[in-house]
Amino acid sequence: MSNASMGASAGVMVGGAMMTPDKDIVDNAVNSSEHTTLVAAVKAAGLVETMKGAGPFTVFAPTNAAFDKLPAGTVNTLVMPENKQKLTTILTYHVVPGRLMANDLKDGQTLTTVEGETLMVHRKGNTVMLHDAKGGMANVTIANVVSSNGVTHVIDAVLMPTK
Repeated sequence: MSNASMGASAGVMVGGAMMTPDKDIVDNAVNSSEHTTLVAAVKAAGLVETMKGAGPFTVFAPTNAAFDKLPAGTVNTLVMPENKQKLTTILTYHVVPGRLMANDLKDGQTLTTVEGETLMVHRKGNTVMLHDAKGGMANVTIANVVSSNGVTHVIDAVLMPTK
């Protein structure tokens, strides 16, 4: 995990682009070459306006490589209009109300997501991992990407709710 000590005034490089605190979560994510799948999914789920809202939100943002780890065809199936509810469920499982910086995430902490289920935080030193409802694990690879309406932590796996 990097950038843990960077202040809110500093920008953070993600996906070849500078993420800056004057842009909202969506506007920062759109500029990241590593988050094109996530941005497409947020658009398909109709969550753009929500995620551009006042917040604050804490978003655990899977990279394109994280989505690529899903079984073949999963992403293409999820972005179909008839699967909008399932896609929305998965995406909102990656969002926690409030602005939680990496230092706020404690080992053993339970986070209640916007979707309604929980994530378990595992922490060893500066390494933060999230344990999802189905037993999957995601590592925070870039922490504390501050936006005007919250903070994003880049993760290396897609978190899955039980629903």
